[in-house]
Amino acid sequence: MPYTLEICCDSVASAIAAARGGANRIELCENLAQGGVTPSAAKIKLAKARLNIPVFVLIRPRKADFLYSELEFEIMLEDIRQAKALGADGIVSGALKADGAIDEARTRQMVETAHPLPFTFHRAFDMCHSPFQAIDLLAELGVKRILTSGQQPTALQGKSNIKSFVLYAGDRIGIMACGELLPENIGALLDIQGLTELHSAARREVQSQMSYTGAVNMGDESVQDEFRWQEVDEVLVQGMRDVLLSG
Repeated sequence: MPYTLEICCDSVASAIAAARGGANRIELCENLAQGGVTPSAAKIKLAKARLNIPVFVLIRPRKADFLYSELEFEIMLEDIRQAKALGADGIVSGALKADGAIDEARTRQMVETAHPLPFTFHRAFDMCHSPFQAIDLLAELGVKRILTSGQQPTALQGKSNIKSFVLYAGDRIGIMACGELLPENIGALLDIQGLTELHSAARREVQSQMSYTGAVNMGDESVQDEFRWQEVDEVLVQGMRDVLLSG
């Protein structure tokens, strides 16, 4: 297949479903409802044991912004080391300064700590200013690819920017498109010359099998919301793979 289809998964079950559907690579994380945070050691270990496709591990200590405290960044570096020890095939992370610039010093440290694994700079890129300067810097730092929706809410809305980023990056650094991609719209990006990697969550809702739910919620969601979640839909993955194979 001329394209790489990466599926973002926040459970081992989702990772297995993605692989069955034909994904070429997994980005493993925790809690996609908050944009994804660092997965547990057990998830990394079991995903590597159950899959025969690459597993890239997201390193993100919490939800919200990408401006991290010294303690948070120390945790991130240790999580990179732990992910490498557990067999991760790549690292996905990113950090910004308060003014929206790429945090050069911390990104350099993360790339060096991840070495020799490839490093993907995640969608913190979509929240940075001066994206073309950011591409220059990330390429210079040895980042392998940038994950982006073109600094717009979805890949289709950001398509013109994604095209510009791919053209500007050339062969210096990869650009991987993301942002609500599904079988019915992923084909719209295939006319972007040089775009070869695409990223999707491809999820469906799963309902709890509990017949008794009580009346107490464990978090910020309503009681009923806590008895449903999302997992990767193998059929959606297969649908996207079919489009990419025919593209």
